[in-house]
Amino acid sequence: MIAQDSIEALKARLDIVDVVGNYIELKKAGANFKAPCPFHDEKSPSFVVSPAKQIFHCFGCGAGGDAVKFVMEYEKLSYPEALEKLAQNYNFTLTYTDNKHNKPRSQIMEKLNEYYQTLLTRNKTALEYIHSRGIYESSIEKFGIGYAPDSLSTINFIKSQQFSIKEAIDMGVVGYEPSRNQTYARFIERITFPIHAANGTIVGFGGRTITGHQAKYVNSPETAFFNKSRLLYAYHLAKQAIYKRQEIIITEGYLDVVMLHQAGFDNAVATLGTALTQEHLPLLRKGSPRVVMAYDGDKAGRAAALKAAKLLSASGFNGGVVVFEGGLDPADMVKEGRIEELASIFRSTKPFIEFVLDEILSLYNLQDPKAKEECMHEGVAYLKTLSPILQEEYRTYLASRLGGLGVSPSLVKIGSNTQLRNTPPPQQTSQNNRYRDVWELSIIKTVLEKPYMTDMIVDVLEPNLFSFHPYEFSLALSGKSDAPELMSILLDESIKALEDEAALKAELITFLTKYYERELKKVNLAQNITFEQKAFYIRKFRGKIAQLKRGELVSIND
Repeated sequence: MIAQDSIEALKARLDIVDVVGNYIELKKAGANFKAPCPFHDEKSPSFVVSPAKQIFHCFGCGAGGDAVKFVMEYEKLSYPEALEKLAQNYNFTLTYTDNKHNKPRSQIMEKLNEYYQTLLTRNKTALEYIHSRGIYESSIEKFGIGYAPDSLSTINFIKSQQFSIKEAIDMGVVGYEPSRNQTYARFIERITFPIHAANGTIVGFGGRTITGHQAKYVNSPETAFFNKSRLLYAYHLAKQAIYKRQEIIITEGYLDVVMLHQAGFDNAVATLGTALTQEHLPLLRKGSPRVVMAYDGDKAGRAAALKAAKLLSASGFNGGVVVFEGGLDPADMVKEGRIEELASIFRSTKPFIEFVLDEILSLYNLQDPKAKEECMHEGVAYLKTLSPILQEEYRTYLASRLGGLGVSPSLVKIGSNTQLRNTPPPQQTSQNNRYRDVWELSIIKTVLEKPYMTDMIVDVLEPNLFSFHPYEFSLALSGKSDAPELMSILLDESIKALEDEAALKAELITFLTKYYERELKKVNLAQNITFEQKAFYIRKFRGKIAQLKRGELVSIND
């Protein structure tokens, strides 16, 4: 069992925006962050994450909780499994009440990387390749570049360090062939590039052949710790520069990143042998940087750039695309000393939307009327993924590009949103209902956010005095702040907790005065009680009203 103090220490280290942001893309919304809920289908974002309160809540389906609860729900894990997953991700060592679990996180990846680094210094062919690419010794050390030997040597090293082969398989550095009942190293006679999680922990490797293997580059397979669609190479080294410069440069290869950092572009990262995906967006969103996509000018590079530009523009990112023509790439330009030229290229990128539209136009034979029509339809379909303002702005751009080819701008139609015009206005709530509802919710929020005021509240109020939210008030008094009903109150910025005890006292006096005035009126009109009972309640309620008008709070039970 995980020790409770260890759980609390882990939770204290977690930031819910960072945890949730590693799984889904969050957008700033006032003091909070919003996103479409990952737990149910919806078009309008109703999923809210509060950095101040360290909780999430969906106003659509009611899901809510802290960072641990989110990982449980998203990954379908038990509570201990979610804690262990988070501990792994944040390089935190949990302690257990039973000694058999009290062991530090495995160091197999770090030890293996040290081994590879040592072998690089001894391998003349590998060092010659590294130096031929213009990589400095300082960069070799900074990026932990190494060399993987033959399969047997790697497996023998793993065993010599007392690591189990199963552990090596789980981490993706060793593979298993069931038909032969044989294990093998995944990286054989390759330059190795360790791949880190955002916190700096090594979770995988990339390998570049120097012996003419058919696969020039290979990456670690997907594991519980390595998901190439959520990681960017060297992000752990680049993140401070990204936050400082408000810009991130995304390239296609490890060597591009190494050389760009070497030339001072230390905000450069790379995708891991895959196109940019939706799962990368939460990482790119951190710090709200301008995104520069630096891709090769060959057919594959342009296709990848087009896909990335569509994704980023539809997701509201600012930035643009650089396509390197003539067989050159960023690493080559750095080696040739063309640093100023590179800096100029990165400053003058083609905006995502213009790049996408120009690429779409280039894919069609616009001398063919049918192809021209298909091109216009594809351009319009893309524009519909953008915001209404951008749709209108770039409709004109698309029309101007097609207009010189015999197409009237009036033909480029995005279409109007008739649904919005035909949607009936929402039902209006009466002013009295809205006031009473907000007042009760503000009292509940005061209990949740300022528990030191609770005694004053419970002395004079009971749940049955609430007309609209007695259940929520009962939950708040019971301390069940993780209940979905209370989380929705906590995250609703339109509901304000009362500022201090003086403000609370004034609100309670106003509420109780009106309450006892209503009770007095009921007694005066009552027909089913005796004269003595009526006289008793009249004296009682008039006395309470008099006390309240003198500024004194009165208990409901007196």
